[in-house]
Amino acid sequence: MDNDPRMRRGLRGFSVNRLIPNVITLAALSAGLTAIRFGLQGQFRLAVVAVIVAAIFDALDGRVARRLGVTSRFGAELDSLSDFLCFGVTPALVLYMAALKDGGPLGWVVTLMFPICSALRLARFNTALLADTPPPAWTGQYFTGVPAPAGALLALIPLVVSFEAEAAWPRHPIVVGVVLVVVGGLMVSRLPTFSFKKGRIPRQWVLPALLIAALTMGVIASSPWIGLSLLGLIYLALIPFSWLAYRRQAGRDRQEGAAAVVPLRSVATEQRPPPTGH
Repeated sequence: MDNDPRMRRGLRGFSVNRLIPNVITLAALSAGLTAIRFGLQGQFRLAVVAVIVAAIFDALDGRVARRLGVTSRFGAELDSLSDFLCFGVTPALVLYMAALKDGGPLGWVVTLMFPICSALRLARFNTALLADTPPPAWTGQYFTGVPAPAGALLALIPLVVSFEAEAAWPRHPIVVGVVLVVVGGLMVSRLPTFSFKKGRIPRQWVLPALLIAALTMGVIASSPWIGLSLLGLIYLALIPFSWLAYRRQAGRDRQEGAAAVVPLRSVATEQRPPPTGH
């Protein structure tokens, strides 16, 4: 019998817990690909629903991995590739098939721009994780630019509005193109946006936040397309507040750093030997 410990590890294989987050990521990837299929068939409502399902799975996989203590570099890379397809390529193609194909070559140029912005954003995010000097802990409450899932849902707002409005303007190539350009710019911008994964709500705002969440869920349940559109507009309205909060915290951080440097200089001056005469 072979008692090689490497052979025994190979026979045991991987724990099921290590596979669960990656399976969720693959489910998100499948939902994104299915959205493209629905778009090709002209079923744009189902395409938007599939993108939303992909966003839900994307929000779950990282949390599940951290809860189970099975985070890995492989899972992070798979998640990044899934994000590029689900929230960069898929919304752009769906919008092209729904509206931008009527815009001629310029419509295709705008379509290409959105996944390119998504790829640039994800590349910047991945390289930031490899930085030698980690950023301050409080910066974990913010994203740099609009994250890919939020960007995909914001880009789809004109299409979502067209499901309720009895007008052609929401799907006009100019309207859809402008929205794609603006959202793509927000994705690659340096604007700090709230990260609801690690953010904390002050105690006095807990009940109002729950009330707003309940009202939002009620609107989405009764009129999902209007509710999703309002949710996107609320997210856009929060960006100035996130920018102000980030600047305020950064200013406090600089003041604390300057206050810590002054005592160190004073101690160094006290320890310096007095000059001797010749």
